[in-house]
Amino acid sequence: MRLLVALCMMFAALSARADVYGYIDAEGIAHFSTEKIDERYQLFLRGGTSFDTAQLAPMPAQAVHTPLSGYLSRHPGLKKVETLVHETAQEFSLDPAMLKAVMAAESGFNALAVSPKGAIGLMQIMPATAERYGLQGDRKRSIEQKLTDPKTNIRLAARYLRDLHKLFPEKPELVIASYNAGEGAVQKYKNAIPPYPETRNYVQIVKQFYQLYKPSAQTLAIASLAGELTGALPTAKRIHMTIPGRRNMPVSALE
Repeated sequence: MRLLVALCMMFAALSARADVYGYIDAEGIAHFSTEKIDERYQLFLRGGTSFDTAQLAPMPAQAVHTPLSGYLSRHPGLKKVETLVHETAQEFSLDPAMLKAVMAAESGFNALAVSPKGAIGLMQIMPATAERYGLQGDRKRSIEQKLTDPKTNIRLAARYLRDLHKLFPEKPELVIASYNAGEGAVQKYKNAIPPYPETRNYVQIVKQFYQLYKPSAQTLAIASLAGELTGALPTAKRIHMTIPGRRNMPVSALE
């Protein structure tokens, strides 16, 4: 419980500097980016403001009245695993909002997502990381196949996040940076966020999504969007996340 309180307080105290842009395309895919890639992208969350535990509940005004807010709050992929997320978060003394934020950024709630580097599932776990935590393949299913199981995937991610927090106590920004680039990269730069554009953008976008997924903020988004999502926009089913700078990351940080 102390871990949960410390994580909430420190994560909430961080300054969110990166704006987040997004749109839903004609096929119902939600696109997000930390840059306005083209004219389709509209401001979703504005960075540049600080917030503390007393001010965490309200979302930025820009996010409250947008279809993208309701989409992220009520995504069917999230709803399928929301109970599991809360149970796992409680077991490992994590904030469920943090798990949801990482999941949104990593896979867009797609349990079958596979990255170009081989990261798998909702939380994009590498098979090597899974093996490190004792997951083994058998005659029926390989490690890769087992990682598509939401329960296995989320629990492994929670264990990893818990261990990262122990490695970087009261430094949630380093926990998130490590989840993206690896703890070795953070340690290489003397316990600081590595100067990789992707990792820096990743930390910012997870922080923004974390704020969105705080319970009271989520309730606010749903209430504000009741009846708003009509035929004017298609019902989004997937997320496409663009985090600029990926090509600038060292290969070792992506493995």
